Amino acid sequence: MTITLDMAQTDLRTVNTTLQAAAKGQANEAYIIENPRGSHAMACGLDGALDVTVKGSTGYYTAGMNKDATVTVEGSAGPGVAENMMSGVVTIQGDASQYAGATGHGGLLNIRGNASSRCGISMKGIDIVVHGSIGHMCAFMAQKGNLVVLGDAGDALGDSLYEARLFVRGSVKSLGADCIEKEMRDEHLTLLAELLEKAGADAKPEEFKRYGSARKLYNFNIDHADEY
Repeated sequence: MTITLDMAQTDLRTVNTTLQAAAKGQANEAYIIENPRGSHAMACGLDGALDVTVKGSTGYYTAGMNKDATVTVEGSAGPGVAENMMSGVVTIQGDASQYAGATGHGGLLNIRGNASSRCGISMKGIDIVVHGSIGHMCAFMAQKGNLVVLGDAGDALGDSLYEARLFVRGSVKSLGADCIEKEMRDEHLTLLAELLEKAGADAKPEEFKRYGSARKLYNFNIDHADEY
């Protein structure tokens, strides 16, 4: 069963309340949101398996705190899309603004276009696939998870990151503190192949380079004081 909610007639609070109740009640329904008009905090806090398609672009914090739901935005998304995401799949057909997937714990954030600065900041287990390029300071203090970029990366990639894995097919303008290029082993090629297939990305694992932590900033060391 597919239910359509038209935001030309229904306000955001009612839309979100309806979606949250359906997800929590395991309603097994699909929802289409028409005329989103760039609304903020769209489809936030969904706690259950639900299929939501937004017919247009959205504002900040779309699909935040998502758990188990599948949310597709047929347009672009503002800052903080899928922030603190726990599981499920969030797909942005267009571009994503700043700090996409910030603090995400799990699930897949699939960005078909480009992502702006600080994509994946402080990620804690989420998988993020960006089919285009990303801006500066992406994966800053990233702790766990995978960031896959089919295009290029801006300045200070992976600054002060922990154990997150970064895969970039294009060029990297500069690496942040304690981020280095690492060997691409068979296990990483296998993992990357799975992520690319899941995201429907047209690329081969062998085309990417892997970046990760040099592990020099875990504990204070006077020899690296100027890097802190």
